[in-house]
Amino acid sequence: MTREEEAAASPARRRVFLVDDHPVVRLGLRQLFNREPDLTVCGEAGEAQSALGAITDAKPDILVLDISLNGPDGLDLLKEVRERLPDLPVLILSMHEESIYAERALRAGASGYIMKHENAEKVLLALRRILNREMYVSDRIADKMLRQYLGRGAVAKHSPVEDLTDRELEVFRLIGEGCGTRQIAGKLHLSVKTVETYQAHIKEKMSFHSARQLVQQAIQWVIAERSRTLPAT
Repeated sequence: MTREEEAAASPARRRVFLVDDHPVVRLGLRQLFNREPDLTVCGEAGEAQSALGAITDAKPDILVLDISLNGPDGLDLLKEVRERLPDLPVLILSMHEESIYAERALRAGASGYIMKHENAEKVLLALRRILNREMYVSDRIADKMLRQYLGRGAVAKHSPVEDLTDRELEVFRLIGEGCGTRQIAGKLHLSVKTVETYQAHIKEKMSFHSARQLVQQAIQWVIAERSRTLPAT
């Protein structure tokens, strides 16, 4: 009997719901989880708007969620899930740098955060820990959070981006991905005026002197973030 057949025959498989905007990533995760005798993928979605209803209908044991989605991002969806399904464990699986996003995700209600470049064994380890009602973050982030909790001096920020709110960070990322103000407003279902207000707050917090500098720095940040996630050759 193959591992896939063993998984299908197992009565105790935990149900996993996937939300990621890349079909190839969902396919790889589905194959990874369905090969395990104790796991099965019970549903998936590629964007936040359709995901919440599908998650509610599927009744998963755990949600595996990406941050970058078409439209509202994964943090927005996470906050909605916490309101509607407060007991559902959530693992964030993302390409985004954990030093920027991990604490935000945990504050929003996630039980763990792991980056997509990690190997399959670590992803499975994180998933099972969370299913056992434990938390999962990397050792680096755990140490940082422990130092903050114990008050052992100020923890140096890696980037002024960390001062942005979740929504400001989402707008900053979309600017860096080449979206104009109206595009951002459409993606996030906000008014143009509201997006312009977020842009003004970003400029002030990051000491940018012009809209041009904001765009240039946002693009550089997105490029740097993506380069950190590329596998070594």
